[in-house]
Amino acid sequence: MTAEIIDALYEAAFIAEKWPAVLTRITDVAAAKGGVLLVFADNMRIRGQAVPSLQDMMNAAITDEALRVSPVAALELMNSVRPASFIELDSFMTPQQIRDDPLRVRLRARGLGRQACTAIAMPSGEVAMFIFERGLDEGIHPAESLAFLDGMRPDMARASLAAARLRLEQARGSVEALAMIGLPAAVLAGNGRVRVTNALFDREKELFVATAFGGIALSHPDANRLFQLALQAPGGAAVLRSIPLRNTLPPPIVLHVLPLRRDAHDLFGGGDQLIVATAISASMLVPSPTILIGLFDLTPAEVKLATALAKGLNLKAAATEAGLQFSTVRTYLNRIFRKTGTNQQSQLIALLKSAHPLQP
Repeated sequence: MTAEIIDALYEAAFIAEKWPAVLTRITDVAAAKGGVLLVFADNMRIRGQAVPSLQDMMNAAITDEALRVSPVAALELMNSVRPASFIELDSFMTPQQIRDDPLRVRLRARGLGRQACTAIAMPSGEVAMFIFERGLDEGIHPAESLAFLDGMRPDMARASLAAARLRLEQARGSVEALAMIGLPAAVLAGNGRVRVTNALFDREKELFVATAFGGIALSHPDANRLFQLALQAPGGAAVLRSIPLRNTLPPPIVLHVLPLRRDAHDLFGGGDQLIVATAISASMLVPSPTILIGLFDLTPAEVKLATALAKGLNLKAAATEAGLQFSTVRTYLNRIFRKTGTNQQSQLIALLKSAHPLQP
């Protein structure tokens, strides 16, 4: 079931009209009553997709000035909390805020209003927010539902990246879609052979090298090991699909490996993988280090440890701040190294600080 939903997520990343169906499937498994995806970007209107039963309310929330304050307030709250998982939004709001929120008033009229929410900061500066509604009479989202949503979150992040760059619109063919993304990108066949690239990708000769039989590799051995594992992994496998690249000049770059599933496979001429190189860029919406932390499939505990280290704390103090036993902190640190492609604390801290943190 989960593997099928992940396939549907990557299909929806490139075919906008698939989002309501995949949000419905996630909603059903999470024992919720509805789901919404909102995308925020500097100086652009909010964009979104929703399950059919909430489509009218989502449209109102992004077009009606009086209602638009609700998703904006939710974004501000999530940016202040910076969770690396789905959270119960009510836990971080006062009773007065919940009572007076104009969108909540409309949701309560439909018997809804218990929200599980996550905000995913993307390296391009956009933010994707997923919200799943539960009935007021049903209480908080069960722990198993939140665990399911958290397990889906890394794939939601990568699918949202493509959807945001494509403006949640229908892609009309592989070459045009790659041009619309505006990022170095290539489509690969199942055997790793390159099917099509864009001009931006072709210029990145320092990062990518051609291999025998029309394949592609990364110039740095450690990054290439992770890249080849991602290419060879079966659908739904828990492998790292966001890989840091060691370029000589800033800004830092992360390579995303997105499986092309179902109709998206046909849309990209029978390609099986889309690889996209994304330069890390801060925006007014995405405070650092959130930009980087959200890229590497870190668990909440790993996020806390990485953030503490980025503050300059030593390992013992960082473990205390992250709520970890010092006897286990090395295990967590080694996982972070593996996921971020680093092997020393100094490299990890440099990576986390390289996005030029915004002023609060």
